[in-house]
Amino acid sequence: MRNIKLTIAYDGTNYHGFQEQRGTGLVTVQEVLEKCLYRLAGREIKVTGAGRTDAGVHARGQVVNFNACGWNIPTERIVLALNGMLPADIAALKAEDVEPQFHARFSALAKTYRYTIYNSRIPSPFWRLYSYFVPRPLDVEAMARAAKKLEGTHDFAAFQAAGSPVKNTVRTLYSVDVCREGEELIHLIFRGNGFLYNMVRIMVGTLVEVGLGKREPDDIPDILASRDRTRAGPTAPPGGLCLERVEY
Repeated sequence: MRNIKLTIAYDGTNYHGFQEQRGTGLVTVQEVLEKCLYRLAGREIKVTGAGRTDAGVHARGQVVNFNACGWNIPTERIVLALNGMLPADIAALKAEDVEPQFHARFSALAKTYRYTIYNSRIPSPFWRLYSYFVPRPLDVEAMARAAKKLEGTHDFAAFQAAGSPVKNTVRTLYSVDVCREGEELIHLIFRGNGFLYNMVRIMVGTLVEVGLGKREPDDIPDILASRDRTRAGPTAPPGGLCLERVEY
């Protein structure tokens, strides 16, 4: 087996997430990527993604792997060949030969997501697709204190979308950082060994409520202990979220 690891970036605005949704007619990043790979290989290619980003979510460092057995395209030419076919909102960044047992999702040791908030009284037309517009002032220091209480190994059931079928809701967050960039931008950076469905966006929604003074940083441990989705904040919009990198 010739196993290829491919790193890609995409603007998720026009896609219904990364993972294909067979039979729905909804366009996904995986579907578009596989169609381009089919044109290169002359046969069906199925890719495995590291993260199943939702509709409207972006990626700077999504990783996929696929079987390229029988290809006559050298690995070092795959990126150039793919970028000649992919639409402008998806780009191949790097192609590598990896061991047959490498799996983009299950071999991952850590993932980093960045969530961007545009915190200003006036919205920005340039950031509207890549941030969460919050017009009221946010207490970034309080948000940072609350964020630190999310770090470590916890049961994150309270920060999982209701109705999710996942049984094991224990995850480890290695770091959660909140920082300002200039006057308007606030970045929340989450690095962990795995994330539940909508987990980052629910954590962001909860931290925003802390920033608005609706919650205290010390509320976070109680929310975690409750395992109750209704105790956490709202789910933040998808556009501010970006999968930054996957570590192996």
